[in-house]
Amino acid sequence: MGHALLSLVKKDLRLMMASKFFLLALGSLILYSCYIHLVYVRLDQGIYPVYLYDPHSLQSVAAPKTVKADTLKQLHEACSDGYSVGIDASGQIPRIYMVSSGLESTDNSRAAYAVSLLSSTDPTKAEIIGSHDKEMKSRREITCEFLFFELSAVGFLGLASTLYKEKQMGVIRVHSTLPVSRAAFILTKLTLFVLADLIFSVLLTLINLGPLEGFSVLPAVMVQAGILSAVMALTGFFSAICLQGFRQFSLLYLVFAVFITTPVFLAGQTGISWDWIVYHPMYHLFMAMKYAYFGVKPAGILYYTACTAAIILLFTAVRQALVREMAKEG
Repeated sequence: MGHALLSLVKKDLRLMMASKFFLLALGSLILYSCYIHLVYVRLDQGIYPVYLYDPHSLQSVAAPKTVKADTLKQLHEACSDGYSVGIDASGQIPRIYMVSSGLESTDNSRAAYAVSLLSSTDPTKAEIIGSHDKEMKSRREITCEFLFFELSAVGFLGLASTLYKEKQMGVIRVHSTLPVSRAAFILTKLTLFVLADLIFSVLLTLINLGPLEGFSVLPAVMVQAGILSAVMALTGFFSAICLQGFRQFSLLYLVFAVFITTPVFLAGQTGISWDWIVYHPMYHLFMAMKYAYFGVKPAGILYYTACTAAIILLFTAVRQALVREMAKEG
């Protein structure tokens, strides 16, 4: 039994190496880290540009803080990007002009900032909340997003691709005759992929947050990474067993990436409000990961109970599907 399990582990490792899994993970780690260090943290878009059309030169307070527009047409063209804000001071009462960004909260902030420039009173100092500076906040956000994408999309694809290789090689038929339980067959694969994902999570976090900040959030991040990795690997495993061709699986993967993962990013990062998003399982997994990176209190017992139940349910479904597949092959 022990020798058979060791043989399974060695075989799965060889399949992972043959499919370039570790090479792809290393490439992703380098690509993500280079983008974060060399590009993302250097993106420092200034506060909303404000353009002022003041033909009578009445706005002496706002003029030094704005960009002058010579004509009303020039003001409208400058504010057509959905980011800049215009002040039309040609009448008795200045009017705010802007093109909506699509988010009501952002539009309100843009308008409030433009109005504040018209005031002659000293601006109120903003209260500093939290201990993270802008760069560290950006690093935590983008690292969380990259890790979530890697574990959800690549985790869904990785284990399934090795199973398709085994199907092509006729390994499933051979396994049906070995003295190894179906649960052990699944667990060896699942353990290797989860361990690989955890190592990736550690390296990505430490490289992009730094040792001090990285180690402070690593325990919570590892818990969420383990949950997400197990859920996605089992989901991909079950899909690969049920779908006979890799082309069908690729279509399912595309649907998953576009229609399931994308809404989660939009709701979690852009402020778009959808009432139904609270019923989206991936949304809760993403927010739990984000909370872990920002040191927010962990999710409650209901979340972990649901995750545990989902993993057990997926494992049971995979085992039953594997039994049927081996019976069909044998």
